[in-house]
Amino acid sequence: MKLDATDLRYITSDEFRVLTAVEMGSKNHEVVPSPLIVQISGLRNGGVNKILGVLAKRNLIAKVQNAKYDGYRLTYGGYDYLAMRALSKRDSMYSVGNQIGVGKESDIYIVADLEGKEMVLKLHRLGRVSFRAIKEKRDYMGKRKSASWMYMSRLAAQKEWAFMKVLYEHDFPVPRPIDQARHCILMEFIDAYPLRQIDEVPSPGKLYSQLMDIIVRFAQAGLIHGDFNEFNILIRSESGEPVVIDFPQMVSTSHENAEWYFNRDVECIRTFFRRRFRYESAIYPRLKSTLNENGEAGIKLDVIVEASGFGRREMRVLEEVRQTSRTRRSC
Repeated sequence: MKLDATDLRYITSDEFRVLTAVEMGSKNHEVVPSPLIVQISGLRNGGVNKILGVLAKRNLIAKVQNAKYDGYRLTYGGYDYLAMRALSKRDSMYSVGNQIGVGKESDIYIVADLEGKEMVLKLHRLGRVSFRAIKEKRDYMGKRKSASWMYMSRLAAQKEWAFMKVLYEHDFPVPRPIDQARHCILMEFIDAYPLRQIDEVPSPGKLYSQLMDIIVRFAQAGLIHGDFNEFNILIRSESGEPVVIDFPQMVSTSHENAEWYFNRDVECIRTFFRRRFRYESAIYPRLKSTLNENGEAGIKLDVIVEASGFGRREMRVLEEVRQTSRTRRSC
């Protein structure tokens, strides 16, 4: 599903109202019955049916006929429009430009604000054929046994937003987060190239050390990236400094498979540098020594964002932090 924002400015408030009604009905129905859409929207029956036809023609919803009843389901196109309307109403985003990236679970676009300043819009697209095991690999759903891919995409965006925000606030080399709505994240545009596109660097050893230092810093803050490779590392055009992107899969250093995730991140960098730059170092970090060096003094970001895998001890620490915060506010 490719983002098409052409008709966004021409959609009426009633059309958005009906589109929102379909979204709300989707929480409990795979196919939302037409009478329920009428009820939620609060508009006249005849008017709603006409609007449903218009929205279906624009591929923002899809009509579904089954044995029990006729109804509609929201498409990713409709979900995109709802998210972009939310961002637009908050004056976070004004126009949509070209697509600059596509991944197994997201699409990336250049967008701009009212003043023409460029930003990056990331739309989570979980459920693509190549990534069907996502529900088993990540614990977004908590205790829910099932959920739509759109709902999963929304949870992924919320999770990534939380990680990006806390990492940026603690001076990690990540993009500045600007806004988040539904399955979309808006972030600063960085003049940079993905590491995978770079054939030469002035000093492979320096860049290698910088990337390993970032892995160590993550771990000392209680986090493991989980997908730290040439696809998720940008190199700034002017300074050559690395920037890390893509955080939905981050896990806690308390995760039962933490060492495996950590070692995989390290090995991805070692393998890439060996293959691309013919550079190999005998020095690389190990999780146990990294955590031992940090002791108990470091800030636990995995606790703050409730990263996947943090255990009961961390839950108690989190509750103590929250209790202390509540006490301070009441004083």
